[in-house]
Amino acid sequence: MARVWVLALCVSTVIADTTTTIPDYFQTSFGPYAGGYETGRVPFLAQTNPALSAQPTYVPNGPLVTDIPVPDKPEGASIFSHMGNLSPYRPNADGFGVDEYALPYGSNITQIHMVHRHGSRYPTSKPGVVDRINGFIENGTVFTGNLSFLNSWTYQLGENELTVRGRQELFDSGILHYYNYGQLYNPGSNLIARTTTMVRMLQSAESFLYGFFGSKWTQNVTLEAIIDSTGFNNSMGGDQMCTNAGNGRGQTSGSATDQWKSIYLQDATLRFQNQSSGRSANWTVDDLNDVQSLCAYETSAFGYSPFCLLFTWDEWLGFEYTLDIQFYGNNGFASPVGRAIGLGFVEELIARLIQHLPDPPDDSIAFNTTLDDNNSTFPLNQTIYFDFSHDTEIFSMMTALGLSKFGKYLSPTELATNRSLVVSNITPFGGYFLFEVIKAPYPVLDQRPRNSSDSPYDTSGNSTSYVHMIMNQRTIPLGESIPDCGARDDGWCELQTFINFQQQNVDKANYNASCFGDYSTPGYGNITDGAIPNS
Repeated sequence: MARVWVLALCVSTVIADTTTTIPDYFQTSFGPYAGGYETGRVPFLAQTNPALSAQPTYVPNGPLVTDIPVPDKPEGASIFSHMGNLSPYRPNADGFGVDEYALPYGSNITQIHMVHRHGSRYPTSKPGVVDRINGFIENGTVFTGNLSFLNSWTYQLGENELTVRGRQELFDSGILHYYNYGQLYNPGSNLIARTTTMVRMLQSAESFLYGFFGSKWTQNVTLEAIIDSTGFNNSMGGDQMCTNAGNGRGQTSGSATDQWKSIYLQDATLRFQNQSSGRSANWTVDDLNDVQSLCAYETSAFGYSPFCLLFTWDEWLGFEYTLDIQFYGNNGFASPVGRAIGLGFVEELIARLIQHLPDPPDDSIAFNTTLDDNNSTFPLNQTIYFDFSHDTEIFSMMTALGLSKFGKYLSPTELATNRSLVVSNITPFGGYFLFEVIKAPYPVLDQRPRNSSDSPYDTSGNSTSYVHMIMNQRTIPLGESIPDCGARDDGWCELQTFINFQQQNVDKANYNASCFGDYSTPGYGNITDGAIPNS
């Protein structure tokens, strides 16, 4: 433990000596695998916010301007709750189909396992519509009406880094989870937390840990940064080693999203065309889908974006559904690599729960064996595990966990209104899932008593441990996806039942065939279990 403590102290400082013997994965200053990044313009919302005069009553920004007068918007609703993976963090207001229950008296949370997405960021690359708009203007197009601002608009977003809002989301989350789980941390110990080498991932982990532990967090945590680049095995970036995730073979959503965009953006395309003089401005549905993403990105970066006013409420719901189809087909149960990308985390979760270094079959090793074969870099005795990852990776982890609740087919021609798979509720910016391990003195009744004075326990039984899965502060009912967990009121699952299911679940990823097999991209909807079927 003393050796790890020394590493923790070194992490917080800039390493000036290039001959240091500290392993790369403990050096969290930006390194060779940080990816390209660029900071955008500095916001000046007090001067540039036109929303102050756009509403009949004054609504303070907090800090973003999200009260946008969108046509047909229901009272109290916000388009920023329907931007898929570009939504600012928020819990799912409606939950996931199960009630929330307090911990029964006498039961104790003994451990948590968290995977946290990074916070709000700049785009990973410049949206294609930016060059399209510049091309329109160069060819003489003049914009009118709601599009008039485009005549003088310039693209000023950065790339890959967190915005200020993103730092706030992770800092606030750290504070939230300190209140929820602070006593699980043993001040005499030093945790290993894991992130990846991408800039936004380092920034997110550090902001969260600052929120949880305070400014001296490096005295409590050693932050392990795992290489996030093509060809490197990394359970927090499982697509990097999975060839068919990187080459597009495992992505089935393309035709479906194209079909849906042509439906929900049909009217918007005509509006844009009518406000763009000159034959050179030939707006496409792909252009308009990009324009909608600029609303989200500019709002996060600058506090407000005029792009947000250009679409109706139904068109924002359509934007959200496009992203649902995309995640379902590229990282979910409709993707042949959906399970494989998230498999490494499942293998590691099993190892942590049974307190044994990962030992999966040779043909399904989806994690970094250098780190996971060592108790110093993959400890098994922590009460708190903090991992930081990406939205698509988290979605694939859910697929690899066998959460079939989110595996129902999404039609590309009609918005499924009662669907469980809503990316805005699952992986918004700053979103996360975690597992609580709970030890109860007796079995907890499947049907909790309505009368608070009645015991929630079957006192004829013995001490029982459970898993409680939480996503963005709301319970995931495990029994809906894992039948052996039962139809419990609280959504919990007995710990050993959950472990048994996940151990049997590993083979379903068909890892080698899914990631490295030579197959044609399946049609959308032809894959239903997140993997290439066993031949």
